[in-house]
Amino acid sequence: MQNPYQQPSHPGGPYRPPPFAPPQEPGGGRRRISRGRLVAGICALTAMAVAAAATGVVLGVRENRDRSAAAVAASAADPTKPLVAGWKTVINPTHGTAFDVPPGWEVLEPQVFSGYEDTKDREKVLIGHTAPAFYKSQWCSIDANGDGQVTDVRLGNVGTKGAGGAKNPADIAVKEAPTWVYAAYTQPDKSVVTADKPVEYTTKAGVRGSYVKARSSGAQRPNRCAGDGQAVVFGFKNSRGDLVSWDFYGRTGVPGAVDDALIMRILSTVRLAGDPKDPGPGP
Repeated sequence: MQNPYQQPSHPGGPYRPPPFAPPQEPGGGRRRISRGRLVAGICALTAMAVAAAATGVVLGVRENRDRSAAAVAASAADPTKPLVAGWKTVINPTHGTAFDVPPGWEVLEPQVFSGYEDTKDREKVLIGHTAPAFYKSQWCSIDANGDGQVTDVRLGNVGTKGAGGAKNPADIAVKEAPTWVYAAYTQPDKSVVTADKPVEYTTKAGVRGSYVKARSSGAQRPNRCAGDGQAVVFGFKNSRGDLVSWDFYGRTGVPGAVDDALIMRILSTVRLAGDPKDPGPGP
């Protein structure tokens, strides 16, 4: 019995299927499709698809802008509402400022002061700010002096401060950004600290000012927690016209360090939060 799935053999070689025959139109004639019509049809379909995709992108952009505008409006009415959904708001009533941080950050009370003293003169405070927010506040802990007092080193820190004596927002940023890096990471060596030129910037809420980025390279490492760091300082004016600054500083070159994109996203949320309380110029 012949295998029904086996093709019959033909003399002179293996079986080959007959050549493909185009479908016949009624009446026996072959249907010919103009190449120009075919290409035009494909182009038309492609154009429609591109137009539909572009429309979707435009709608998506408009939707995101609408959401952003709504968030800014809601925050202007109530500064405690974050501009970024799911983030936490940090309020400094002394200076009438606010900004947001990601949910994993620790927001401290407004009266909390965070800063650094001079390692050569413990009575001298080099720089500091209030109403801070910490990122991984116990990232590294060490008894640096061997006196039994354990010091916790944070991976990131952000807050606001007064800038009494500054000439303008750019002047604040120029002076404070390298000072944060020096105070937090390189004392007593200032030679490893560098800073960029001030950049004009406007936050989502319309706060105008200037920021400066500073960093260290080659900081001494007397202990396992020490190393290089960076700072970003944004100088601006509050509703009373006082010069104030938003300050970020954090370690660099280590796993989990806060990257530039996140720093700038936090900075973009800086806004005014009502009338500042006295005293104005201080930390």
